[in-house]
Amino acid sequence: MYASIVERQARAAFEAVNQHDYDAFNKLCVSDVTHRFGGDHALGGTRHTLAGLRLWFERLGRVMPTLILKVEEVWVKGWPWDTTIILRWTATAKPLDGGAYVNHGVHLVGMRWFKVTSIDANEDSQVVAAVLRRQAASGIDEALAPAIET
Repeated sequence: MYASIVERQARAAFEAVNQHDYDAFNKLCVSDVTHRFGGDHALGGTRHTLAGLRLWFERLGRVMPTLILKVEEVWVKGWPWDTTIILRWTATAKPLDGGAYVNHGVHLVGMRWFKVTSIDANEDSQVVAAVLRRQAASGIDEALAPAIET
């Protein structure tokens, strides 16, 4: 029962990101949430605050406005005081240059008492860096900005 509730919450969180409803996502997190996104690019780096995560999501929405994350599978392990969630997903988008963007990845999420404490996003960071360069060449200068690390 607990695992199915957490799975529904995790799927809803990804759908909130798809809808650019970052407030709904952030309400699920503790104030000192840790968010890691691999790669040396505008979306890479580590954040340790809810404010930093909000800035990151806002940037994500600006540099990849058509991004859709489709959750393929969810695994939940642990108890309410120490839960690990693994989400396998596929990301797609339509970059401004008209080409395609497809990436696959896994999120490892830590949770305590229904609050997200950590997010570790793992995907092909070279694919992310390449699409950000394409977005910058199409006029989204922020796609080449330094990482947000707070």
